Amino acid sequence: MNVCVFCASSQKIDPKYVELATDVGTELARRGHTLVSGGAIVSCMGAVTAAARAAGGRTIGVIPQVLVDVEIADRDSDELIVTPGMRERKAAMDERSDAFLVLPGGIGTLEELFEIWTARVLGIHDRPLVVLDPWGLYASLRGLVEHMYDEGFTRANVFDAIAWTSSVEEALDHIEGRARPVRPTAEEIGEATG
Repeated sequence: MNVCVFCASSQKIDPKYVELATDVGTELARRGHTLVSGGAIVSCMGAVTAAARAAGGRTIGVIPQVLVDVEIADRDSDELIVTPGMRERKAAMDERSDAFLVLPGGIGTLEELFEIWTARVLGIHDRPLVVLDPWGLYASLRGLVEHMYDEGFTRANVFDAIAWTSSVEEALDHIEGRARPVRPTAEEIGEATG
């Protein structure tokens, strides 16, 4: 499988997050998967790709030109795709991926998560979407989405479209499992998706 990993590029985070990304890259390669990533050499992005390659895995990096210009592109990727901008980057990552794994990250990671999650809720794709959150960074986000459900802003299948995990093994087991299809009706789409 081609597994897209969304993760942090910040270099100010606790090293445990970079170690988590390293463990993910190693395990992806051990299980024979190809890594699709944001194509940068910094922080968790760099760690996950370096670890995947060190363990014999194949890596596909997708990076916008603006980040190539500041010299953080992972030129060691087996395939490095340079896009004109961020929107094209996300589209290219989406097109090349069979599943999505979200590690702890910042607002860019959240944007990627929400785009894939929304498409899953709308039934646009049935690819697995898994969040790996061993230290609870996203706990308040989960609580917010639950509150949004309680208030009628989303429907119950928002939770069917995503798996929340706390270990690398659990996350990759979900990735390799069959994702439950989400097929909303026209009425459901109109009443609680936005």
